[in-house]
Amino acid sequence: MDIAVTKLSSKGQVVIPLGDQLILKKASDLGKNFEEDLTFAKRTEDALKRYEKGLYKEMNARDFAAEIEEW
Repeated sequence: MDIAVTKLSSKGQVVIPLGDQLILKKASDLGKNFEEDLTFAKRTEDALKRYEKGLYKEMNARDFAAEIEEW
């Protein structure tokens, strides 16, 4: 499931992609954790993009555990 936040244009229009389903809900009805969920989703998406570009570091479990201890 993809989640996106958008604003209405000055004419009150929202573009709906062909063949996709769109569910509209008032932001006030989304719950208190929605903003945190969106932030987490954005960070996860950014991390995936960095991974796909090869901007990551590979290491075995022992080295990973040692690096975490340094944090």
